[in-house]
Amino acid sequence: MPPPADIVKVAIEWPGAFPKLMEIDQKKPLSSIIKEVCDGWSLANHDQFALQHADSSNFYITEKNRNEIKNGAILRLTTSPAQNAQQLHERIQSSSMDAKLEALKDLANYSRDVTFAQEFINLDGISLLTQMVESGTERYQKLQKIMKPCFGDMLSFTLTAFVELMDHGIVSWDTFSVAFIKKIASYVNKFASDISILQRSLAILESMVLNSHDLYQKVAQEITIGQLIPHLQGTDQEIQTYTIAVINALFLKAPDDKRQSNLCDFLIQWHSLQSIFPLQHVIRAQRAINNEMAHQLYVLQVLTFNLLEDRMMTKMDPQDQAQRDIIFELRRIAFDAELEPNNSSGSIEKRKSMYTRDYKKLGFINHVNPAMDFTQTPPGMLALDNMLYFAKHHQDAYIRIVLENSSREDKHECPFGRSSIELTKMLCEILKVGELPSETCNDFHPMFFTHDRSFEEFFCICIQLLNKTWKEMRATSEDFNKVMQVVKEQIMRALTTKPSSLDQFKSKLQNLSYTEILKIRQSERMNQEDFQSRPILELKEKIQPEILELIKQQRLNRLVEGTCFRKLNSRRRQDKFWYCRLSPNHKVLHYGDLEESPQGEVPHDSLQDKLPVADIKAVVTGKDCPHMKEKGALKQNKEVLELAFSILYDSSGQLNFIAPDKHEYCVWTDGLNALLGKDMLSDLTRNDLDTLLSMEIKLRLLDLENIQIPDAPPPIPKEPSNYDFVYDCN
Repeated sequence: MPPPADIVKVAIEWPGAFPKLMEIDQKKPLSSIIKEVCDGWSLANHDQFALQHADSSNFYITEKNRNEIKNGAILRLTTSPAQNAQQLHERIQSSSMDAKLEALKDLANYSRDVTFAQEFINLDGISLLTQMVESGTERYQKLQKIMKPCFGDMLSFTLTAFVELMDHGIVSWDTFSVAFIKKIASYVNKFASDISILQRSLAILESMVLNSHDLYQKVAQEITIGQLIPHLQGTDQEIQTYTIAVINALFLKAPDDKRQSNLCDFLIQWHSLQSIFPLQHVIRAQRAINNEMAHQLYVLQVLTFNLLEDRMMTKMDPQDQAQRDIIFELRRIAFDAELEPNNSSGSIEKRKSMYTRDYKKLGFINHVNPAMDFTQTPPGMLALDNMLYFAKHHQDAYIRIVLENSSREDKHECPFGRSSIELTKMLCEILKVGELPSETCNDFHPMFFTHDRSFEEFFCICIQLLNKTWKEMRATSEDFNKVMQVVKEQIMRALTTKPSSLDQFKSKLQNLSYTEILKIRQSERMNQEDFQSRPILELKEKIQPEILELIKQQRLNRLVEGTCFRKLNSRRRQDKFWYCRLSPNHKVLHYGDLEESPQGEVPHDSLQDKLPVADIKAVVTGKDCPHMKEKGALKQNKEVLELAFSILYDSSGQLNFIAPDKHEYCVWTDGLNALLGKDMLSDLTRNDLDTLLSMEIKLRLLDLENIQIPDAPPPIPKEPSNYDFVYDCN
């Protein structure tokens, strides 16, 4: 007969004694259990003891987390969090360097536990650490020459403990002094060779900037972009990741006017270094970019393009002479108009007539007053900025496009002005200009980090593509929208290959001519051909239940394999992972925390928690998820909302998920709905159903007349006597 659900069998260790096997009744108070354990070893003052996990976490067991204890767990009897915090508080103030170093090492380890952290913070431990950073370490700097490793380790453990304690969110970041900020900022410059100190200093600066507006202003005064950029030139990807994270934080929290100048300064300094330290120092082809680095590069990319939002949403003022002069400059560069006599009779009318003719050749919709073309937002003035950049920096291509189209028949000319406006709007949509960075997205494009005017250069390549595609399609003005659709498809297909430079992007587009796009479309159309005749529809209806059952089994098999999910918090690099998988009999969900992302499947027996499928009441998604209602920052993020789902069980129990991507989201929501006997309604199911139905129908409609189908599969041939015929391509 299985033991009651409230009884947990564990082993408990105590230094110098044999481990004790014990049954813990989860209904009894934890203090009673600790007293019972202490009595077994004849230990007095049981209130000075506590239980903790004997694994690498060493976390204390409290009334809040005691339900996490599982059968077979190994626990350890140890001093209580309050007593341990008091002892460490005294030890880190020791006059002995060795004792102090050992105490700080222990403090850095224990600070990961929120129970210990609360007790240490109650002793004003944060203030003690900040005082040690501000002034205490200065006493030992004189000894650096003879004890440099000891000093570096001591400072590293001090900063590690500080970071771990602050990550629990118990203490406000607004409480720190300018002296402390100055000291941390100085470490970013002084300890460039000490990886651990530099890492933690950068992490502290990032958290300060993100969590306090006042601290942002103080940090911005102490640290400059120029001081951070050299850290991108090393080979340590962790340091590069932390550095870009600080840069992103400074940009995110800066006022709008300062954000523009800050990011411009950064891009100028970044690209001035490219000739000496190329982009490969950050984005190396020889090594994989880790998820956090990819995310920070994505955030930097989004922030860079969001600087365009102001111009994108600014309408042109037809009465603004400076803005009108830009249009005049476009005309001058294209046609190099000669100066006309200002005093001759009729010169004004003649000039107006000539301007109207030239504006028509430039492809504006409003020939009389082209300023009216830029009153729509988006793209607003950004389109005019792009046109001027193209005219000035790619003058030959600009003149060629304008003159080439002005000499065509009216019905076949590609209107440069209208095309530029619509293309700018399209590029803003593709790059999501103006949208906030996603919490989970890692989708960055290396080519945008190779030029300080990457968006303008991107436009210049695409406007030339548009003109080329227009000619290949032999388009007329009525085909304008069709051409734009083809151009968008060409750009999107080229971007999916993640070209490493703008030149590589350009060469990718060369291979995606209109003819090639037609071939791709034809191939996809044949693969997704939809038969609408009545017999075919009846056949579809007949075999659809079989296909849905096949999809259901695939989803359940994927749940049995399991997935690693990420626990998001305020500092992504400290994220924890957890794994969830369905039991092979489809009756229980096993889940548990992991220290790092696993390589392959995680065995059931290593997952501490389980949830019977029979206890599941409902599966909710998006805004209905409890963890989306709790997290204000995530709640506003559309992309995170689209990946969130929760399992509700019992009266108030919940298991919250944020899927790593849309595919896993669809697999899990489909699988859970299938377990509950509900329909699978995801986009992935619809796509799989369409694909499998199409394949099955085509197989059943194959012309097999006069073809004999064998009753049994052909036999597997014997293994050859030798493999000398194998050719080694290497």
